[in-house]
Amino acid sequence: MTLFNIDLEIPSTVAAPKLFKAYLDFNKIAPKVDPETYKSVDIIKGDGGPGTVNNITFADGLPFTNGKSKVDTIDDENLSLSYTIFEGDVLMGVSDSATHHIKFIPSADGGCTYKHTIVNKCIGDNKFTNDQVKLTKESFNKTFKAVEAHINANPNAY
Repeated sequence: MTLFNIDLEIPSTVAAPKLFKAYLDFNKIAPKVDPETYKSVDIIKGDGGPGTVNNITFADGLPFTNGKSKVDTIDDENLSLSYTIFEGDVLMGVSDSATHHIKFIPSADGGCTYKHTIVNKCIGDNKFTNDQVKLTKESFNKTFKAVEAHINANPNAY
């Protein structure tokens, strides 16, 4: 098993607590704001907190269709959360699992930086291709920008 990290940082004008709250509601907000990526994110087990298992169905036209994830941690004080995708073709045949660490770091101007690190536990010596890394980063950037736009359009939502 090898580990392969993918890192993404995006500055935002939206306050960290608002984005954090929106991401805690990801199963409801993602299909609404980014239907080109997420068809549905359904809770299979749990209440949204740590231990919750989600079934993710991706939109048509993507190179993957499904995945299952488990919420690992939610840290309200540090505006961070983590979850692990442990099943599905979203792992692209490269990983056994992918643990996502997300943190919203407040900035002096009232906005924040969205920091997303994915730790892939690769099968054998597999690694992601440059195209797979690019697709992953573009996908998370697109979803983040959609969530950000939703919050800007609905400032009282979170």
